[in-house]
Amino acid sequence: MTYLFLGCRALLLVVFLVAVTGKVRSRAAFAEFASSVVALRLLSRRASRAAAAAVVGTELVASVLLAVPATALAGFVVATGLLLAFVTGIVMALRGGRAVPCRCFGASSAPLGPVHVVRNLALTAVGLVGLVAGLTSSAWPPHTGGVAVTAATAAIGALILIRFDDLAFLFTDPKRDSPS
Repeated sequence: MTYLFLGCRALLLVVFLVAVTGKVRSRAAFAEFASSVVALRLLSRRASRAAAAAVVGTELVASVLLAVPATALAGFVVATGLLLAFVTGIVMALRGGRAVPCRCFGASSAPLGPVHVVRNLALTAVGLVGLVAGLTSSAWPPHTGGVAVTAATAAIGALILIRFDDLAFLFTDPKRDSPS
């Protein structure tokens, strides 16, 4: 369970760090993210802008908590709660028929869709598995080789989840989406 705990921590840490970096790399990037939150029309314009800042802050807090072994369990709780909020917000926007660009990791023009719900549910599962693994793992020291394999696997998993909408696009039928 120790390697599972470490792997889930590393995967979520990378995902949240990439998300924060993509949103705050420039004023324009944050403005685009904040505009996408406003466009969801889940909150008032003012509350949406505050929510955008809160999302970035919470992603950063989750990252810090996950990075520190003593606070990793709290990091899983924060990350999982935030991911569930993302799922809820995306589902509500989709049900309202709003096509809003996904600015989850910065500059993307792909509209939010079911693939984003799936990605966030997968990340939520990673958070829950990591939490359970952390609560049930023993305190034995991991082997250096095991940590290396775990870190590499987590990095690959994070990359797949970060680019999930691009990967899903590869498997869509272009004829289905083109006008006939």
